[in-house]
Amino acid sequence: MTDIHTPDVHTPDVHTLHPEPGSRPAAGADAAASPVAITVTGISKWFDSNDGQQLEVLKDINLAVPARSIYAILGASGCGKSTLLNIISGILKPSRGQVCINGVLAKDFTDWRTISYMFQEDRLLPWRTALRNVEFSLEAGSMPRHERSARARDALQLVGLNGFEDAFPYQLSGGMRSRVALARSLVQQPSILLMDEPFSRLDAQTRSLMHQELLRIQQLKHMTIVFVTHDVEESVVLADRVVVLAPRPGRIREIVDINLERPRDSTRPEVTRYIQRLRALI
Repeated sequence: MTDIHTPDVHTPDVHTLHPEPGSRPAAGADAAASPVAITVTGISKWFDSNDGQQLEVLKDINLAVPARSIYAILGASGCGKSTLLNIISGILKPSRGQVCINGVLAKDFTDWRTISYMFQEDRLLPWRTALRNVEFSLEAGSMPRHERSARARDALQLVGLNGFEDAFPYQLSGGMRSRVALARSLVQQPSILLMDEPFSRLDAQTRSLMHQELLRIQQLKHMTIVFVTHDVEESVVLADRVVVLAPRPGRIREIVDINLERPRDSTRPEVTRYIQRLRALI
């Protein structure tokens, strides 16, 4: 009989991982000994509404994301997941609180090229080939054209698209377009990758393949990954730790460690146990 363990559930202020005896730790299970890549302290965010009132979207969010770990931000629609990711990325400023990147306050942080953001839509430019779409991330700097091209080719090879450099977006499947978007996010060789539901528009089989690719690349490149999802199964399959947000205003309901070996089969009882627990929290 398969031994089914109870998922470890933590209150928001607890950040120590507790791997299960006898199991091979997940990619970020040694996080307690790792430096902290992202610190979110007392983050709240509100917007002014048309009637002059303030709409509070996030309230008192506290997180510490260790380097080389994978964190999922999970919650129902409208709970502030993407807003939190945009604050971490520097796209939005918090109304209260602060974000630190590698120990540096976001307002003082200058090395933003070490952080990449993969959006929900692939946002490929239809008039550019796959290679030129990936190169686009490097064009703002002074990098020579031949170096941009070489790095873009390497990024496409990394995501398994060697031979498709000259294909235009309309010639690619949804999964291949997602791989190009991932390559574009990786071409700057980031240490932190932020992802806003990047695989939500893919069919189940293609999404599963992209999960495998992401885990392979993360293990190879040792990146810190924070991704937003409303897909409970996706969060369990990918993440070392799942941050569950409650809605209106968005606040941390629970933080759950996923102490399972990889790869994780969503049909196995020990994985299903986590999925059921997280669904009950949303």
